[in-house]
Formats: sequence, C-alpha cells, structure tokens
Amino acid sequence: MEQTKDNAYKVARMKELVQILGEASKAYYMEDREIMSNFEYDKLYDELVALEQETGTILAGSPTQKVGYEVVSSLPKEPHPSPMLSLDKTKDVDALAAWLGNHEGILSWKMDGLTVVLTYEGGILVKAVTRGNGEIGEVITPNAKTFRNIPQSIPIKGRFTIRGEAVIFYSDFNKLNSSIADAEAKYKNPRNLCSGTVRALDSRVTAERAVHFYAFSMVDPEDPEILSRIGGTIHERFEFLTSIGFDTVEHRKVTAETLPETVKWFAKAVTENDFPSDGLVLSFDDVSYGRSLGRTAKFPRDSIAFKWQDEEAVTTLLDVEWSPSRTGLINPVAIFEPVELEGTVVQRASVHNISILKELALGKGDRIKVYKANMIIPQISENLTCSGTLVIPDVCPACGQPTGIKNENDTETLICPNPECPAKDLKRFSLFVSRNAMNIDGISEATLERFLDRGFLKQYSDLYHLDRFRDEIVQMDKLGEKSYTNLVASVEASRKVNLANLIYALGIPNVGLSNSKLIVRHFKQDPVLCFEAPYEELCEIEFIGPTIAESYVAFFADPGHREELDALMKELTIVKEESDLPQDLSGKTFVITGSLTTYANRDELKKEIEDRGGKVAGSVSTKTSYLINNDIASTSGKNKKAKELGIPILTEEDFKNMSF
Repeated sequence: MEQTKDNAYKVARMKELVQILGEASKAYYMEDREIMSNFEYDKLYDELVALEQETGTILAGSPTQKVGYEVVSSLPKEPHPSPMLSLDKTKDVDALAAWLGNHEGILSWKMDGLTVVLTYEGGILVKAVTRGNGEIGEVITPNAKTFRNIPQSIPIKGRFTIRGEAVIFYSDFNKLNSSIADAEAKYKNPRNLCSGTVRALDSRVTAERAVHFYAFSMVDPEDPEILSRIGGTIHERFEFLTSIGFDTVEHRKVTAETLPETVKWFAKAVTENDFPSDGLVLSFDDVSYGRSLGRTAKFPRDSIAFKWQDEEAVTTLLDVEWSPSRTGLINPVAIFEPVELEGTVVQRASVHNISILKELALGKGDRIKVYKANMIIPQISENLTCSGTLVIPDVCPACGQPTGIKNENDTETLICPNPECPAKDLKRFSLFVSRNAMNIDGISEATLERFLDRGFLKQYSDLYHLDRFRDEIVQMDKLGEKSYTNLVASVEASRKVNLANLIYALGIPNVGLSNSKLIVRHFKQDPVLCFEAPYEELCEIEFIGPTIAESYVAFFADPGHREELDALMKELTIVKEESDLPQDLSGKTFVITGSLTTYANRDELKKEIEDRGGKVAGSVSTKTSYLINNDIASTSGKNKKAKELGIPILTEEDFKNMSF
C-alpha cells in the first residue's frame, strides 16, 4: 500500500507538469508569447521524463509523446468477453439501504456519458471498445488515445482491462455550443455529444472535443505481482488505479446507517458538478463477496443504481416571448427567473401553443413549477398562481401587422398572415443552412439577418454567389477575411447534397426530414419524380397523408417556389444515398421516445431504421410495429398507448439484439 501511495503522489505531480508544459507550449507556438524561459521548460520537461521512467506511466497529453490521428470508414464491432449487464435500479433511499444490509458499500456517481472498456497489453493501450448493447461493442481505439486524461502506457506487464465512463464536461459542451450560431444545429446535451464524439470516424473530432475518462471497475490483472497489490475491496482498487495514472469516479464508503446522509451529500454536489450524471451506483465494497452473489438474467447482484426523482423547481414567470417562425406560426416561450435543474441553469421553456398557455392560465408574476423532460427539455409542469392575465399579442413582433388565431384539431395557435413578414425570410434561410438541411456551418442567424438587410440574399441560390459581395462582407463587424473564407468553404461543401436533405431545406410546411426521406425513397431518389409528385401517389405513402401531400404539391405548384428551386438546382449536385445494410426492417414502423444512451441522438437511430428499410413515426397507432423506449416501466402516454394496443416496447439493447 505504501508503494501505491508513493506512486499516486508521483502521478499527481506528473499531471501538474503535463498541464504546465502544455500551457507553455500553447503560449509559445500558438499565441507567440513566452510564459517561462527555455531553461525552466527544459528543467520541468526533464522532471516529467524522469517520473515517467520511475512510474512506468505516460499520461495523455504528455509533451514527451506524439499521438497520430486516424480516419476510418466504419467502426468495427467486437463481442465483449463477458456481457456488460445494465444495473437494477431504485429511487428509494430506504430500498438502497435494505439492499446493502450489514455490509460496507461504495457509493459513486453514475456518470452520464458512454461506457468504454480499455485494454492494455505489456503496459500499452491496445484496444478500446464501447459498451454497445452489452454483448457487442464498437472498437474506438484511435479515438480513446485522444481522451484528455487516460494513460498511454502503464507499469503493468500482462493484459490489463478496466471499464469506465467517457464524458464531456458541461463547460466544454457549452463552449462548443456557443460557437454554433444556428439554434437548430446546437447539441442537445453533453451525453449525446459525447456518444457521437467517442464514436466519430475521424479521431481528430474526438481530440478537439475534450473527452475525459473515469474508471469505475477493473478486471483482475494477469500479472501475479500486480494482483497481490490491488487489494480485495473496490476502495483499494480505486486507489491502485489512481496510483498508475487513471482518474476514477468520485466515491464514498458507506454503511446502511451512513447511506442517507451520503446520498444527501451527492444530491447537493450534483448541482455543482461540471460533468453530467443521472444518479448513483452502490456496490458491495468486498469484491469477492459481490462476485459470489452472481447475477440474474438481466442484472449483476453486486451493484445497484439509484436514480434521482424528477427534479422540480419553483420560480416566477417574468414574461412570455412570442417567436415568429418561417411558417408564420408565432410560438410562445416562457421566460422565468433562472433556476438550476439537473446541474444546469435554465430560464426559458417552450409553451408550444395558445391552448397550452390558456390551460396553464399563465400571467406575469405567477409562481410556476418547472422541470426537465427526460432531464433535457425545460417544461412548465404546474402554475401555482393561475392568474390567467397574460395578453396574447394582436400584432406580429417582427412586422407589426395584425396576427390571427388558427384552430386545428381543437388546438389554437397564433399566426402572422403577412406574406412579407421579415421573420419568415430569416427563419427559412436559417432552416436552409441548418445541420439537417444543407449543413452550411459558420453562418449564424445574426449574420443571415445582416445579409438579408443589405440585399445580399433574396433566394437560396444567392448563397452560392456571396463572392459578389466579398469586399463588403470582410469589412462587416465580427466577420473579416478569415470568417469569409471559412463561410465560402462551407457553402462550397454544401453543393453536394442528398435529395432528402434538400427537400427538407426548402421549408415545405408540414414536411420534416423523416417525411422527406419517405418521399425520396418512394420515388427512388429521382429529383424530377420527387418535384412532380402527384397528390394521389403521395397519399399512398404511409405516414404522408392528405395534409402533408396537399402542402407538398402546393409548394411545388407555386411558380415562385419553382423559379427559386430551378435557380438553386443549377448550383447543386444531388448525391444518392447508398446503404449496404440488410433491409430487414422493411414494412415495420417504429416510434422512438425517451432518452437514448448508445445512439448520439434520435436522428442517428432514425437513420439506422430507415437505412434498413423501416419507417419512423411520431406517435403510437395501430400501424406501429414497435415502440423504442429505454424506460419500459414509464407511465408516459406513448407507453400507455402501446400497452393498450399490444405493441411491443423495446429498449435500445432489445432493438440491437433482435432478429427482425
């Protein structure tokens, strides 16, 4: 144990040196300034080299190493030696204490990122695999080598395997999102961003996004000498991992008596954490005892997860902001005094429409309860005051023209009937450049507004001729030569586009990306057939229906729209999507709800289903084949509907494992 502690001190000093030397190199090479002399740098560098030789550990980011980047066409899949089972869970602290009984336990964060298994051979990192569905994961070794805080080499002779969670900090997540101007293109939460980042095909993407790794368990090492040093408890093993360079998940020793107070400590700390977590994990500290309990068909018996109750906060409604959209809808957004929920500060929540606004009986100064649906989307759950004094605007906030109220299916929405409303032009261009449309990076809504005001943009094709206004653009505040060059490069890259993304980019009312894909697939990716699609044939496509078909046909029948499209098509090359995936989901319809863990977001899961011939709908009906929801026990409306109709509910793991 003394050797372990001595090593831990040395590793801590190495981490300090890596940071100091990294800051010095960045200042010298990237900012053209010195923060230390060459003599001082060399002295610290030599100290780091000596410590690396003494400990046998080389940390990620060490200036003594160079990490190469790799680009792959796909991520290989690999089975885990033993299944990585999910944990049983509870929201009851008393149940947690009863589960622990008279044993000592370790309570730690259940970090909310992507589980990764690292394998070292002869002290060198040779493989990193995601959890995947628990049986089969994806090999992400080049990406793992770019994680900010994992050792590249360790003082272990034989095979050594550890499991941990890859996460992206809130601070890094917010920094990345702040650089993305388009609101629709911003990432939803750190977990989804981390999942996509860790599984990127280009390891440079992973390196740029500051992924950190926290170990939470280890496989017994093959080296007998090391095995004798690691100890028989989880606490001792965490100390050993720390001594050879790993960051471990934060943890506390507990008994049944101390558990409630320790849970309270974690509950307070979660609001201050820079990393996302969705609960806690309680494990028996005695490794041998935990293993002796075995497992059930679904869960290991040595650990259990504790999930937080949905966190609510009471705050004061300050105002409701009315936001015009490209379709003429004016959407209400509640603005309230800032509150902290699930570790982040929120002060806005969509109210969706007038009907919901009236149902909540909102008024300025009302005391309201807010929460995060699926720990992501801020919502108002209850109005404690119900003053009902909020006034619905009778003029559009963008153009000042009279508004109207549209009632469809007993749902009232506020609209701006003015066809010349400037908000419509701004919003339609914002949609056009967004990630799921033409994916033109680096052009914010604020920049689009300036371009529209100056007359640079009148129709979509004008984006491909911004060179006409180069001199004016580079002189504009906060733009300049570099921003102009990057913007033009992004515009040029968008000239090659999939037909479904293009149709979505046109902003046809009622036609989203999923509907665009259905139409494009039906017409065999033929642009002419898609643009000339007859109403009757569109109605025959499942999930299209009369309303969507009518909007679609009316859009392409409009001479102004066709003129704009014809000009745009001269600038573009349509790229056909080809899938080598089996079409085993053909004829099946899925609905996706709740949060995801192994997919970066719902769009990624939708794409896989559609690439395999399936369809994705927004609501459960008799036509639904399966509902995908990781929380099978949820009492949500979609779960209830699926159970009423006898529709199977699948978790992500079920979906991945199922033979369709």
